[in-house]
Amino acid sequence: MQLFYSGNIDHGYCSFSGEESRHIIKVLRMSKGDPIMVTDGRGNLGKGIISETDPAGCTAIIHEVTTGSDTRNYRLHITISPLQNSERLDWFVEKATEIGIDEITPVISRYSARKVVNTARLRRLALSAMKQSLKTQLPVINEPLSFSNIVKMEHAGMKMIAWCRAPGKNIIKSVYSKSRSAVVLIGPEGDFSPEEVSEAEEAGFIPVSLGKSRLRTETAGIIACHAICFMNH
Repeated sequence: MQLFYSGNIDHGYCSFSGEESRHIIKVLRMSKGDPIMVTDGRGNLGKGIISETDPAGCTAIIHEVTTGSDTRNYRLHITISPLQNSERLDWFVEKATEIGIDEITPVISRYSARKVVNTARLRRLALSAMKQSLKTQLPVINEPLSFSNIVKMEHAGMKMIAWCRAPGKNIIKSVYSKSRSAVVLIGPEGDFSPEEVSEAEEAGFIPVSLGKSRLRTETAGIIACHAICFMNH
């Protein structure tokens, strides 16, 4: 099954971007009247038929809209330090989208190796990963924020900061409660500084351990994402 994206599928009709249209018509050679499945990235799944085969602006008539099977009763937000090798952050965004995540924010902390992030590229990767994995939830990719701004923000649900020196009893599965929304802070290769951890604790974040292994930043992000998703199944 192939899944396509359109920003609005609620009113019995949808149109596709030029890139999506070219893929539908030029690459897949779909024709007028062919069945098509579409998501709006907000948890809705539309079923319909192609009504216009213009490769610059393909359209479809939507006969049915249902809720996607990946809809969750909690929200997961992971903030993650940018990496010197940008492809590793790309990998995290792709895999986290496949697993299931609602929001990703690059966080600039004391030891972050990179301060600039190509968020437009990350959004394209998230969109591609959503369609490939047949998800209907497109994660929000925010512009980078400083560590202090992140911890001062209002966050729904549980607030956790992954820290190599977190108490052993604070393993994430022992701290997180099922069905609760969560935000998890993931630091750079050099970890968060003790001052940053203290600042986060003062703002209500709980230091958590992701296990005994020494993890790369993107691996830590995936473990946190998968742990929370797994505990909610």
